[in-house]
Amino acid sequence: MSVEFREEPCRSALNRVQGMPFKWSLNPYMGCAHRCTFCYVRGFERRADRPAGEAYGRSVRVKVNVAEVLRRELGRKSWQREVVAIGAATDPYQPAEGRYRLTRACLEVFADARSPFSIITRGPMIVRDLDVLRRAATRAEVHVTFSVPTLDTEIWRRTEPGTAPPRQRLRALRMLIDAGIDAGVGIAPVLPGISDRPELLADVVRAARDAGATNVWCNVLYLQPGTREHFMEHLARDWPELVPSYLALYRRPYPGRATTEPVKGTVAALKKRFGVADRRVRPLEPSPAAEQLALAI
Repeated sequence: MSVEFREEPCRSALNRVQGMPFKWSLNPYMGCAHRCTFCYVRGFERRADRPAGEAYGRSVRVKVNVAEVLRRELGRKSWQREVVAIGAATDPYQPAEGRYRLTRACLEVFADARSPFSIITRGPMIVRDLDVLRRAATRAEVHVTFSVPTLDTEIWRRTEPGTAPPRQRLRALRMLIDAGIDAGVGIAPVLPGISDRPELLADVVRAARDAGATNVWCNVLYLQPGTREHFMEHLARDWPELVPSYLALYRRPYPGRATTEPVKGTVAALKKRFGVADRRVRPLEPSPAAEQLALAI
């Protein structure tokens, strides 16, 4: 698939976020060549009157000056060094990063500013930036989540057409863990009737444990308008027998507790069964002196 890269400067780098566990996000790119069928960002694109269907991901905005703008914003006296989520709306390690290296440039800015951040990605390319991640992790809180919804090859191919194979992500996670970086796995989204079978969830949790993941969490598919239409088209093609059950489950964007709680309970039990925990031999964490220096800057 050919992707158009639109090099456009940005006026701001940090985005204030509401209704999420984090208050700030950063996205060096807009649009994502991974083109996952379930991507919740399609809903935001539709509300902004941008392509949310098959055309989504064929054009990626490259914020060519994002690192310079971020440096100014983190340098403000008003900045409270709150955790910034990198990749909340587009994968920071999608293929464009190999060419533009904007995510790496932003990580260097965070390290220089001693400001904490988290990353969520499906991109093994992150191992290229181990040197910057290590430096940042000795100066401020750093956490990485690899999104691994399933290890089932057929489900992966049908729902995440532009991503690296899940086990490549787990190999990248192991490299981060061995380097002392706090890195875990997000089983998200779990697809009802497709990837929610206990044995499939167990495969992911076991593999995450074996790779050294410090934590594992999960979330069930969210279908807001924009994402819903695209996902349902692919569901009708790939799993047509499930269309009636999805229409019943997704009368609202998020299914009820009767659907979500058993999945979360299963993953919680699997974490305990397989002993998922922080087992880093030499964990990288900011020293007290570094934290005091950050507060003094």
